[in-house]
Amino acid sequence: MGDIKPIDPIAFSLGGIDVRWYGVIIGTGLILALILAIREGNRRGLDKDDFPDLMLWAIPIAIISARIYYVIFEWDYYSSHLSDIPKIWHGGIAIHGALIGSIITTYIFTKNKNISFWKMADIAAPSIILGQAIGRWGNFINQEAHGREVSRAFLESLHLPEFIINQMYIDGVYYHPTFLYESLWNIIGFILLLLLRKVNLRSGEIFLSYIIWYSIGRFFIEGMRTDSLMIGNFRMAQLISLALVAFAVIAIAYRRKSGLAKKHYLDTDY
Repeated sequence: MGDIKPIDPIAFSLGGIDVRWYGVIIGTGLILALILAIREGNRRGLDKDDFPDLMLWAIPIAIISARIYYVIFEWDYYSSHLSDIPKIWHGGIAIHGALIGSIITTYIFTKNKNISFWKMADIAAPSIILGQAIGRWGNFINQEAHGREVSRAFLESLHLPEFIINQMYIDGVYYHPTFLYESLWNIIGFILLLLLRKVNLRSGEIFLSYIIWYSIGRFFIEGMRTDSLMIGNFRMAQLISLALVAFAVIAIAYRRKSGLAKKHYLDTDY
């Protein structure tokens, strides 16, 4: 198996600067997600500049908050290596941190623009999960976010393409392609959220459905990974996922009972 070579993480070089596939893939996911959100936003009555303006704030804040989240749970290391905290190019960001930063940013943005937070969140939900589905392939290129050790025979039994099987061969060992499991789960979630638009759910429920779907998948897939952020003996992502599912279910019930979710997604005045 020594002749199996991983995919070169560098896509191309420009002016002496190496452009990595990870950045290309993440950027592609962001662009597609933004295009989708703008088109649906226009259809639902938002200004064509609302989502681009939001992204100018949300993207850098999401990156910073994702890094802060990661550093907090790896503080044993970073407390003795403070100079490494800004070195995000060495890896170390967490999607839950990015989501927290993005949600806070969106809330403040919508308040300043006098736009319904729930309307913008509902419109953005399919875009978010599509971006996550695409972004996981950046982990694939970097040979990270994988699961426990498996055999080549196991991977072949999944009928995976040869290039995926070979990329899961890391330092002489094959691993679960958990990046692929989550990407596929998110693609299914993307399709589901598009269908839920036609169901005409109440205000906020498409976004809350995204939280439920993503968190359920992340809970089970996280249990297979080998790089989890831990809090004691527990995987932090699993605890957060359980909390988010509970929050979303309670929020849907409370908003319906209290009358806060009177409007529906397809209402002309929503």
